[in-house]
Amino acid sequence: MALDFVAGCLGGSAGVIVGHPFDTVKVRLQVQNVDKPLYRGTFHCFQSIIRQESMFGLYKGIGSPMMGLTFINAIVFGVQGNAMRRLGQDTPLNQFLAGSAAGAIQCIICCPMELAKTRMQLQGTGEKKSKKRLYKNSLDCLVRIYKKEGVRGINRGMLTTLIRETPAFGFYFLTYDILTRSLGCEPEDRFMIPKLLFAGGMSGIASWLSTYPADVIKSRLQADGVGGVNQYNGIADCVRQSWQKEGWRVFTRGLTSTLLRAFPVNAATFATVTLFLMYMRGEDEGLKDCEPAPALQQQQQQPSSL
Repeated sequence: MALDFVAGCLGGSAGVIVGHPFDTVKVRLQVQNVDKPLYRGTFHCFQSIIRQESMFGLYKGIGSPMMGLTFINAIVFGVQGNAMRRLGQDTPLNQFLAGSAAGAIQCIICCPMELAKTRMQLQGTGEKKSKKRLYKNSLDCLVRIYKKEGVRGINRGMLTTLIRETPAFGFYFLTYDILTRSLGCEPEDRFMIPKLLFAGGMSGIASWLSTYPADVIKSRLQADGVGGVNQYNGIADCVRQSWQKEGWRVFTRGLTSTLLRAFPVNAATFATVTLFLMYMRGEDEGLKDCEPAPALQQQQQQPSSL
């Protein structure tokens, strides 16, 4: 369990560093005002942020996921591993159920973390040096929101996070299970690392595609109130207003940058975690293949941060 925890932290950190710029672009595209759009698409958003805010603009809000991933991974690994042991059999359905349970429970940490991240990513949009910084950092952001709105405020978007994360983690573990069973890999296999990278990357893409519309709504609800104006009264009102103003395409806003982020983030996470576990446990105790198996190897399936 301790090794899985450390490995998850390492893999999660690698994933955050690789994918955060894409996440910033995703959030900016998801919540921008359709009447006065700042960005024409993914590539234009990248260009604009770098030109207007420097490279550091792409890493706004990175402190929140870097702090939260330790707890998220600990929860996910513990819940998923225990769920698989209780379910008994290593079947695709059980993989989905165990992953879904892990995804649901980690929302306790994930929701406040993503709220702070979203608010930080939107702060100082278009400014190289913010003239008026409302939040000093991610922790200060959460403290200020708590003082103003209480517990309900720091859990803004919790229901949409739950709707997104529960099936997403289920599909994540299910896809990884299917791919690793299909590919197979031994420690001496010279293609083991490419196989791990591919399986992890494709699992991340599958998990995002399964629940992406919910992520758009979550981002809009968590960004609502920035600038002092609340636009939505809840999930249903957000869906209705978004649909009326922008049509069905609103639910795919930022999808390109999300998928560009999903593959390298999850590929880096899986490769880092698996290689760390194999090194620490030694070849004799290492993975016999990259296929998830019951008991010990159940905890070697490593989820991403989403």
